[in-house]
Amino acid sequence: MSGHSKWATIKHKKAKVDAQRGVSFAKASRDIMVAVKEGGADPAGNFRLKTAIEKAKEAGLPNDNIKRAIEKASGGGADSNLEDINYEGYGPGGVAILIEAMTDNRNRTAGDIRSYFNKNNGNLAETGCVGWIFKEQGIISVEKDNINQDELFDAAINSGAEDFNTDDEEDFKIITTPDMMQSVAEEIEKAGYKIKSAEKTRTPENTVPVQDEETAKYLLRLLGSIEDHDDVQNVYANFEMDDILLEKFS
Repeated sequence: MSGHSKWATIKHKKAKVDAQRGVSFAKASRDIMVAVKEGGADPAGNFRLKTAIEKAKEAGLPNDNIKRAIEKASGGGADSNLEDINYEGYGPGGVAILIEAMTDNRNRTAGDIRSYFNKNNGNLAETGCVGWIFKEQGIISVEKDNINQDELFDAAINSGAEDFNTDDEEDFKIITTPDMMQSVAEEIEKAGYKIKSAEKTRTPENTVPVQDEETAKYLLRLLGSIEDHDDVQNVYANFEMDDILLEKFS
């Protein structure tokens, strides 16, 4: 499994722990806002928003906070001056890093992100320097429990999915183009499957091997710092790393 894919798994496990500790309110609110900006404020017609709200409730986010997040993203709140912004750069070992953020103060956020790179042997660079490396995709997750893989595969492909991935320990991953994610998710649900999440992501077209401990330590510390920033929505990196090394420094 690639370091990028393994890192994504570790991120999801960390998110579960954070949710249990009740420390992910800011992240949950911003996930909701991103979903609204992408697909509208109606959960019935926006699978990403629907799953974002479910995750927010699991994290203990009050209903009033959820309502405010939707209002902000749709322009109805007093604090609706949030903007989407991407940051790009290189981490230790020449690893390409792409960051998706939502902020009401781009100078503050940029300063924080730049400091993380500087402290961990990385370099925040110009927009466009690494974005081309990452392919946009839609990822629909369905829990594996009591699911017939072949039947789900047929339903996914017949609905217009591009690929079907079984590598994850907990979920089947249905891969789509970004513009097909909503329609494929709707068809999968109509076929009787419960969707755990539906979100847009970016997958690296090429990867960089990270083999020594020093590089791994600084790279994973950098990625962890970026992930923990409240304004950051997603972090993508194109590295390959041995699982033992990855687990050691995660």
